[in-house]
Amino acid sequence: MFKGSMPALVTPFSNGELDLDTLKRLVEWHIDQGSTALVPVGTTGESPTLTHDEHETVIAEVVKTAAGRVPVIAGAGSNNTVEGKRFVQFAAEVGADAALVVTPYYNKPTQRGLIAHFTELHNCADIPIVIYNIPGRSVIDMTPATMGELAKLERIIGVKDATGDIARVSQQRASCGADFIQLSGEDATALGFNAHGGVGCISVTANVAPKLCAEFQAATLAGDYALALEYQDKLMPLHEAIFIEPGLVGAKYGLSKLGLCSEEVRLPLTGLEDSTKAAIDAAMAHAGLL
Repeated sequence: MFKGSMPALVTPFSNGELDLDTLKRLVEWHIDQGSTALVPVGTTGESPTLTHDEHETVIAEVVKTAAGRVPVIAGAGSNNTVEGKRFVQFAAEVGADAALVVTPYYNKPTQRGLIAHFTELHNCADIPIVIYNIPGRSVIDMTPATMGELAKLERIIGVKDATGDIARVSQQRASCGADFIQLSGEDATALGFNAHGGVGCISVTANVAPKLCAEFQAATLAGDYALALEYQDKLMPLHEAIFIEPGLVGAKYGLSKLGLCSEEVRLPLTGLEDSTKAAIDAAMAHAGLL
């Protein structure tokens, strides 16, 4: 159900408020461009600076607009288990196809705490859960052994792996089984990730280049790694340029160049330096987007 190129959607703003009209247009555009699923309200969707009501509004609007044409994996993570349960239950209520649940950040639980946290969220609603393992942001790294324990639960179906460690895919195949869905959360290494057994990417770059990212993913899933490498060569400068500063800011700038979204972000994030804009411009031109 979950494979291919899945944009980690930005959340558009206008004068500090949610811009739902633009959000709906982005959903339509991504579907038209070949994205195979949509992931609202992850970190790229500025979840840290959305209110709970805004968080839920964005999920509901994306589910409604997608209307079953592609799956929606709703961001539902928190470092507060009670709050996480609220978001998981909401995602289930509005018809999202899965919930993306990040490892709890800042409070640094043990591996035993991770198992307890994800078990609570698993048990709170009838919706599949994708673990989001991103130690660079959350500080905690879920080990393959811990993931293997959680994979025994019926609705823990996969992982968004943003470790950048391609060997993890093979390790997690051993601990979780070959049917456990492994999605890259790191654009630059998605080629190797899929070669090791991954089946897709929850992508920041796909905000700006959804068609290229979808075609790249399709090539890897068809086993055509020569063609995939051609796409990688087109996309690699954009992967790098978007992340010179926080990736969502780069993604919004790229979308603004395409006339699809404003650059507006919420503090503590700020607009890009001119040098970063120039790098993204050059990378978009290299990819044939400008």
